[in-house]
Amino acid sequence: MAEKKDLDFTYTTIDKIFRLSIGETGDYSGAKYDGDFSMSLEEAQRAKHEFIADSLNIKKGSKVLDMACGWGPFSKYITREREAASIGLTLSQGQAEACQKNGLNVLVKDCRYVKPEDFGMFDAITCIGGLEHFCSVEEWKEGKQEKIYNDFFQTLYNLLPSGGRFYMQTMTFSKNMIDYKDFDINAKRGSAPHVCALMTKEFPGSWLPYGSEMVIRNAEPHFKLISQSSGRLDYIETIGQWRKKFRKFNLKKYWLYLSLIPKYITDKEFRHQVAIFKMSPNRVCFEQEIMDHYRLVFEKI
Repeated sequence: MAEKKDLDFTYTTIDKIFRLSIGETGDYSGAKYDGDFSMSLEEAQRAKHEFIADSLNIKKGSKVLDMACGWGPFSKYITREREAASIGLTLSQGQAEACQKNGLNVLVKDCRYVKPEDFGMFDAITCIGGLEHFCSVEEWKEGKQEKIYNDFFQTLYNLLPSGGRFYMQTMTFSKNMIDYKDFDINAKRGSAPHVCALMTKEFPGSWLPYGSEMVIRNAEPHFKLISQSSGRLDYIETIGQWRKKFRKFNLKKYWLYLSLIPKYITDKEFRHQVAIFKMSPNRVCFEQEIMDHYRLVFEKI
């Protein structure tokens, strides 16, 4: 799995820029437009939160575990709009501190290893974007990917009652995925070898599942699939809207950009991060169908 230092590099590094662009509890995962791209980003993110809460039957008093909670947008929604109780988990210190500052119950903890004795049982669990970081390139090469996902669903099984529901959305590899040996950071800009290599820089220590089928297969026999939908086109639009917000002028944000120039000059890995920021390789991967994105609702049998 991506280690804490890996995720801190991705998420804590951009913490201030993100919050100045998207908001204190902004959502850094694909929104839910369902083809209606006249919606604002905020409306589409709210639609996603409503869909998740409805799919998991979250209501007043529900106890919810928000795995890989990011800056806490879903925790904020269910605690304020549904009057539920939420515990959020992240591996990013920057995210956790931002969430706590905004009154959310968020801890730095690896969600793969949560046990009933840690927080008790939950009525519902979410993992919005977390599965993407559960398997590393090295673990995939060693043939451990299926076991990692199977073990994760065992963790979920232990935390939910019979009939309890789990929602996840995750990026996956799709039909045009290339061989790992062909990844090349020096390949033609925007080509599959180049954007795939940039993706490994954006999410160090992470390797995606091969389609929703791999996820569903490893949920069995403990869980049955309730619903499945692709959010690939929605994610392309979401990233486009993020890019507009990141570029919108804000004095503090642009001063922060300027302060990073010395690091850009001296740090090769940081230059890769800037290339990622400018190009959004995951968007290119969605456009080229190298990657897909799925929303999945499961129920414990």
